[in-house]
Amino acid sequence: MPPEITDPVLLAAATGAQQEEITEHAIYTGLARLIGEPRNRQVLEQIGAVELHHAGYWKRLTGKEIAPQRLRVTLFLLICRVLGITFGIKLMERGERTAQQQYRELSTRIPDVEQLFRDEQEHERELIGLIDEERLKYTGSVVLGLNDALVELTGALAGFTFALQDAQIIAVAGLITGIAAAFSMAAAEYLSTKSEEGGKDPFRAAMYTGIAYLITVMALIAPFLLLSSLYVSLAVTLVIALLVILFFSYYISVVRDLSFRKRFLEMAGISLGVAGLSFLMGILVRTFLGVNI
Repeated sequence: MPPEITDPVLLAAATGAQQEEITEHAIYTGLARLIGEPRNRQVLEQIGAVELHHAGYWKRLTGKEIAPQRLRVTLFLLICRVLGITFGIKLMERGERTAQQQYRELSTRIPDVEQLFRDEQEHERELIGLIDEERLKYTGSVVLGLNDALVELTGALAGFTFALQDAQIIAVAGLITGIAAAFSMAAAEYLSTKSEEGGKDPFRAAMYTGIAYLITVMALIAPFLLLSSLYVSLAVTLVIALLVILFFSYYISVVRDLSFRKRFLEMAGISLGVAGLSFLMGILVRTFLGVNI
């Protein structure tokens, strides 16, 4: 049995490690209850048990009884319910990397910590092998719907803003354009998926694409229905587009282990570039065709 720590600095580090382990135990066991697939649930329960064992090790060193961080546990489980188990597991995996670094530093003072460090590495490998979520198969379909809606509708709304000069007409024109494009994209995704041999359901793929497109359309059109100033509405629409790109770029970067910065800048550049060109086109149409609404 390891002796209790008396060095105040080392004791603070060990107490932090104990808090982390007992909190991750609560997260993993709570996460296991959310999963219906037996194998995945069993792996999470096993990892949770190892985290509890680690917490017990630190308890013997610190001599303290520490409760999990309930707010963090609740928040993490909520994230998993809303954004999917894959996203949650990937976030936990990033936390495991932080714990590994902490153990690497503590192992220079406490030799037994080296074994805990190896356990953390094993956790990461198990987590990577665990991920098998159905919704992740259709991420590409969601990306297709979001990307097309952001590029096409931000451009269309920018062009309509200068050409039409009426918020209600712009909103109606944008809504009609968006709904028609959503059905068109869903149909194209259905036919594309049906011709592939990737194991995806064509109807589900089409549904994910169409719903993602429609949700984005509603979000982008909303400012023109709620605000009185045309150009303020357009500015808010562009901000909403950037927020959607920011969120989904981060989501994809986590679940797919991709570069967040590169993906965000690429999507934002394309969407804003198309919006700028469309706004210029609206000016040309209004000027040279004499459209006056």
